[in-house]
Amino acid sequence: MTLFNAILGAINNPQTIASAAQLGSIASTVQQLSATTKTNPQALQGAIAIVGKYVRSSLQSECNSKGEDAAQAIVNQYSGTKANNQVVQLLLSQPQTQQLLQEVEQKTGLNSATVQALLPTLVPLVLQFLQSGTSNQNPQSSNPVLKDFLDSNGDGTVDLSDALQLAARYLK
Repeated sequence: MTLFNAILGAINNPQTIASAAQLGSIASTVQQLSATTKTNPQALQGAIAIVGKYVRSSLQSECNSKGEDAAQAIVNQYSGTKANNQVVQLLLSQPQTQQLLQEVEQKTGLNSATVQALLPTLVPLVLQFLQSGTSNQNPQSSNPVLKDFLDSNGDGTVDLSDALQLAARYLK
């Protein structure tokens, strides 16, 4: 199952918090960020995919050391469409942040200073995507979207940029 299919499955499951409105809020936030920073929307989506890769690595480490519940707790606590510096500091070390900024600049052409200013919004957006699979009844239960994102079978088929593009199309 692809990440986008997991998100659509969550939207169609009344026992999860996912909704078309939630996806719309994420897509709208990305569009607003693109307009506000005067950046190419595709470049910004590419940046989000790279941010997602680093978030994935941090959440995998959390999951491996403390269990899936710990990763889910981070998703539940820090997801959203508003900026949050605390989650950036929680999930990304200074060397990881520098590496992320260099990678985004090289692959998307976005200025690293712009991306650094956007990180407090981009990280919670990634977590907002992941929260869509959270159960209404038990927020700590297994989240199929988070599980798919963490790609526990290791086949590397996670692409947040594609999921974001498909979500935007799905909502039109």
